[in-house]
Amino acid sequence: MEQIEQLREQLKKQEKLASLGILSAGIAHEIQNPLNFVINFSKMSNKLLKDLEEIVADNEDKMTEEDREDLDDIVADLKENLSKIAEHGERAISIIQGILLVSRGKEGELLPTDVCKLVKEYVWLSYHAMRANNKGFNLTIHEQYAEGIPQTMVIPQDLSRAVLNVMNNACYAVWKKAQTGNGCYQPEICVKVEAQKGQIVITLKDNGEGMSEETKKRLFENFYTTKPVGQGTGLGMSITRDIIENKHGGKLTFDSKEGEGTTFTFTIPIKK
Repeated sequence: MEQIEQLREQLKKQEKLASLGILSAGIAHEIQNPLNFVINFSKMSNKLLKDLEEIVADNEDKMTEEDREDLDDIVADLKENLSKIAEHGERAISIIQGILLVSRGKEGELLPTDVCKLVKEYVWLSYHAMRANNKGFNLTIHEQYAEGIPQTMVIPQDLSRAVLNVMNNACYAVWKKAQTGNGCYQPEICVKVEAQKGQIVITLKDNGEGMSEETKKRLFENFYTTKPVGQGTGLGMSITRDIIENKHGGKLTFDSKEGEGTTFTFTIPIKK
């Protein structure tokens, strides 16, 4: 009866998450429209600045040298600001498109994907989600993305879920270790994506609390979790292994030392 009740609670959580997924897709779609306006108007403003520079150049003899220098400084600042607006607007659009892809992607559909970009997006989404729930939380993320990795046929909504699951666990592990009160401890997560012998290797390494021997043995067991009630479903790692090994024909491995940290490695064949 306890197991049945536990299963009911897990199913309720999954249903809630599914509803949130639909809601997030709607929100993402609505946000994308005003973001497009922001980006487009920043580009239009850049063109207007060029027109202004031409007018100023034509009337340069009517201005003092000091006024011209001030005007040049103002125009340079405006250009830099508009460039930043466009850059961060494009990044926001990229994140939104990723959310829409996850929520709308067809089941099992392989799509050409920039794996480095996908990993980066979801590593930082996980970090910011952890920060939103724990205001004092912070960590250093070391990133290393190899250049020249070709777009690879993967199921992006599934691979992103796998990265998110492991990154969420890593963030939780370093956060929990930071709660011990050791002032010298600096939470760190290392992210690496490289190509080796026709395979993409994704490594996520943390210096968190690590796993006990029991956790290592039961890591992929359904409904097993070390998190408090309401914070973990115990399904994340079994889902992650299924995504990497069954859906992508890859390999999921891990190494962990209690008190020192954990490393997860995804190895996925490159399918052009």
